[in-house]
This record gives sequence, structure tokens and C-alpha cells, in this order.
Amino acid sequence: MKKQLFLMRHGETLFNQLKKVQGACDSPLTEKGIVQAHQAREFFQENGIQFDHLYSSTQERACDTLEIITNNKSYQRLKELKEMGFGSFEGEQQFLQPQGKEYFENFYLQFGGESMAMVQKRMTTALYQIMAQEDHQNVLVMSHNGACISFLQTIWQGDEADLIRSFPNCAIFILTYENHTFCLEDIIDPSIKKSIL
Repeated sequence: MKKQLFLMRHGETLFNQLKKVQGACDSPLTEKGIVQAHQAREFFQENGIQFDHLYSSTQERACDTLEIITNNKSYQRLKELKEMGFGSFEGEQQFLQPQGKEYFENFYLQFGGESMAMVQKRMTTALYQIMAQEDHQNVLVMSHNGACISFLQTIWQGDEADLIRSFPNCAIFILTYENHTFCLEDIIDPSIKKSIL
């Protein structure tokens, strides 16, 4: 039976606004981030989308976004859904980070951070375990840009260059799950109510 997973990035945070590296560290949602979460909530309401199970990264920015969208419904927090850890780069200005996909593979390990493979493994394991549960038919999972991309890389069928980018805050990745297989159906930016796939 075909199930649906709505995987999301959290709303804009103070560190997003200040262009600071934000992985394992956290910062609160901005006013814009709160508005974005309300826009996502409206998208789900307008499209008659209801969830039987809710999950979030343990990080405040993800939990706060989920709570706004679901009007404080009960949900489960999972560390496996957290953003990639950047070690001693945490909280620094983004321009100090090296550019290029190859730097996300293993570069941050030497600074006490994670490799892309580590993030990919924990994200993928968690999402397959979530969707394999029989009563999970329509699930919302709140996570982070890098963590979402790391998972999507494992199922992406197109040009990888189209995937390695910064998706808008509160971007909604709509996936189906059937026969132990995920398929990306669409990516929605709820602030414009349009597909950005």
C-alpha cells in the first residue's frame, strides 16, 4: 500500500538570517520563520492533508516549526533527524566554510563534526524505520536542509547538481513509500504555494 511522507525543513532562524553556520548548534525562529511555519500549515489545510504520525529533530528550530504547523499536537523527537554537525565551525560566519560538494564528505571530521555518510546513514535508517510501521500512512517529519539533502541523495534520479542547494525554509519534500522504496513526488515552497522541484 502506498504511503506518504512529508519531509520538511524548519522555518528561518536567527542564524539563517545572520548567515552563521548552524548544524548541531541552534537558534530561535525569526518572525519570518514563524510566518513561514504558518504558511506551511495553511498549505496542508488548504490541500486537506492530515497526518497520523508526527516526528521532529530534537533541535528547537525544528520542534518549534512542527508545533506551529500542527497546533501543538503530540509528536516524537528523534536525534537521528538532526542537522549535520560542523564541529568547531558551528556558529561561525558561513563565508568561512569551504565551497563545493566534496567538502561535505569528510572535511568536518577533523574539526569534530560529522561526515555526509554519517548523516546519510542516520537519516535514512530513521526514515525507513518510521515508514515501515504499519499504522504510518501519512507522516510529517521535520528536519533540516543538509539532513534532508543527505537522505534525498540516496533516492534522487536526476542530475545531482539540481539537488545540492539550499532549499527555502519550510520547503516540503513530498515522498511516497511503497514496497520499501521511497519516491520523491514534489518539492513545495509554501510561501509561494508552488512546486520548486
